[in-house]
This record gives sequence, structure tokens and C-alpha cells, in this order.
Amino acid sequence: MYRKAAPLLFLAAFALAPAAFAQDVDTSAAPLPAWDQLTPAQRDLLIAPVRDRWNREPDKRPQFIEFAKRWQSMPPAQRERARHGMQRWEGMSPEQREQARALFHGTRDMDKDARRAFFGKWRQMTPQQRTDWLKAHPAPEHDSARD
Repeated sequence: MYRKAAPLLFLAAFALAPAAFAQDVDTSAAPLPAWDQLTPAQRDLLIAPVRDRWNREPDKRPQFIEFAKRWQSMPPAQRERARHGMQRWEGMSPEQREQARALFHGTRDMDKDARRAFFGKWRQMTPQQRTDWLKAHPAPEHDSARD
């Protein structure tokens, strides 16, 4: 799971950087400038999260490069879905994230039809049934520093 999730978390730095950028720049007046027109400080603000993660996790650099290549090849609609998913993840509580990890881990090897059937049953479960399922199918250990 984390082989797939780590690059998405890396992408979060790119997707969320504009929010940090917006705090430093008035985005309401005019369209934002092209990269070559940004000041060095603005460029650094956008790149800093990626640089920090790159330096903090040298063993994951090949994954970061591979993910960047995949991101470039994604059609715009797929990129938008990825951004939306990252924003949802950022808005989740730690408990919701743990549930999402468990559900992902528990369903990742299912084919599309089996996964659809599982989530149909999941929606019909009571809160206690869901809790019982999560206890029986916990998410693997993870690095909470990435959350």
C-alpha cells in the first residue's frame, strides 16, 4: 500500500503548495505569473516542501522520480481526481485515515466487482459491524510522521 501511497503524499507537497503560495501573493487581482516571472522567494516557497521531503527521505528518491514521471503522463482529469483525493486525505482525522488505510489494505487485491460488492455491504453495516471489521482487518503499521 505504501508503495502506492508514498508518491501520492509526495505529490501533496505540489498540490498543497499553492495554498502556501497564496498566503504570500494576492491572487485576487490578476492571473498568477508564469514560473519564469516568479521571484526567487516565490519559487522557493513552492519548492520547499518537495526539497524538505527529498532531503528527509533519500531512500525514497527513486519513487519520487517515478511518481513525477507518472504525474506528467496523467491526463488533466486524472490529475484533478488525485488532487481531490489528497485534499480529502488532508481533511481526515487520524481515525478516519486509519480506517481508510484498513479499507484500502483490505480491498486492494480485490477485482473491481468484488470491491464494489464489498463497499455495498460496508455501507449497509452498522457502526459496530464496521468497528468489528476494522479490528479484524487492521491497517499495516505506518509512519505517522507522514500524516
